[in-house]
Amino acid sequence: MAQRHQVSRSVVREALRALQAVGMTVTHTGKGTFVQSAAAVEPTRFGSYSARDLMEVRLHVEIPAAGYAAVRRTDEDLLMLAGLLKRMEQERDEAAWVELDTLLHITIAQASGNPVFRRVIEEIRDALARQSTFVNQMHGRRERSDREHRIIVDAIAHVSPDKAKTAMQAHLNQVETSLTTITLHTSAAQ
Repeated sequence: MAQRHQVSRSVVREALRALQAVGMTVTHTGKGTFVQSAAAVEPTRFGSYSARDLMEVRLHVEIPAAGYAAVRRTDEDLLMLAGLLKRMEQERDEAAWVELDTLLHITIAQASGNPVFRRVIEEIRDALARQSTFVNQMHGRRERSDREHRIIVDAIAHVSPDKAKTAMQAHLNQVETSLTTITLHTSAAQ
């Protein structure tokens, strides 16, 4: 495809990720990428979940998980979170950053000490990745997200459950605001 359109393979990969984010393609590891729909799925759907459903779950799971993580996290959890943050801040590849973002949220849930929180986040992992890819369409969103994640992890490191919950709430509010902005912009352009 890259040769046919005279572009680099990284451009093709990025285009395929964008098509997957809006539900037009599906990728099966080792098999390839396949057209799933000739038209984009409603932009506020991420796989099996609507943006609203996903945000409701995230608000009710990730905020308390961050608070519990601040009082229950282990030194190993902190090392993992710090390592993920550093890698995210240095990452230039969109897909790799999205994977790290998802891992960060799973690690926060794990640090809560409640396996149900981790299980819920793992269950919505694919939808989180799609949502992250979609939200990152906003200029500068990744950098802002990195800063928001840093505040959450700092609160967890300093055993401050209220600050951790407040920081996670602020992060999720920004995700929701970005979703709304992109959706309104997309609707207005049609």
